[in-house]
Amino acid sequence: MTPQEIERYARHLILREIGGPGQQKLLNAKLLCIGAGGLGSAALLYLAAAGVGVLGVVDDDVVSLSNLQRQVLHDTASVGTLKTKSAATSISRINPGVQCVGHAVRLTNKNAMEIFQSYDLVLDGSDNFDTRYLVNQTCVDLKIPLISAAMSQWEGQIGLYDPSNGGPCYQCVFPQRPAAGLVPSCAEAGIMGALAGVMGSMMAAEAIKLITGAGQPLRGEILIYDALFGETRKLVTSVNLSCKSCKSVK
Repeated sequence: MTPQEIERYARHLILREIGGPGQQKLLNAKLLCIGAGGLGSAALLYLAAAGVGVLGVVDDDVVSLSNLQRQVLHDTASVGTLKTKSAATSISRINPGVQCVGHAVRLTNKNAMEIFQSYDLVLDGSDNFDTRYLVNQTCVDLKIPLISAAMSQWEGQIGLYDPSNGGPCYQCVFPQRPAAGLVPSCAEAGIMGALAGVMGSMMAAEAIKLITGAGQPLRGEILIYDALFGETRKLVTSVNLSCKSCKSVK
């Protein structure tokens, strides 16, 4: 590391669980974030600050005024701009040593494998089940760990899905999408803005732990945070031996 990097990451370097070797792993890491919205905003900001070497961002949307209540990666001046472009500007401002790769496309079965294969960890902050299942299947096929989070109104959840290392995949835990109307979007149900910051920061923390080998990741667990009552709880998840998504890696 350069003298500037040693000063920038000094608080990581003195952590016993990270130190020099862990920080070097962060500098060498390539991480892909699906969505530069509420969850992706906080996650990308903290991962950029942590020095993750390459941050890929998949999002084909543009910044709208209604995003700014929770999507702190963007600002008023970026309204109408592609979120990938706005994200790259913010990441460069925070840490010019981090490379931001924008994928301003809608994720499909045709492009997912090509995009994902350059990365060693995926964070899913998407807002629909079709994308979540596609992200999960691509991660399973490429043996890439997946950190997935979701939120609505005042409550969020997060888990690590990593069948190649003995954990369940996303579809093991959520085998089919909920019936129409059971899980309304943020536009329909509302969302407390700061919740996105909490859950996105949790995603960044889990990514840093996984990359550096610190602590115990949320493999085989879902952490649920209720902001309205200030409560957290964990649910234990298990591998579904009949899961069609990850059956080949069991």
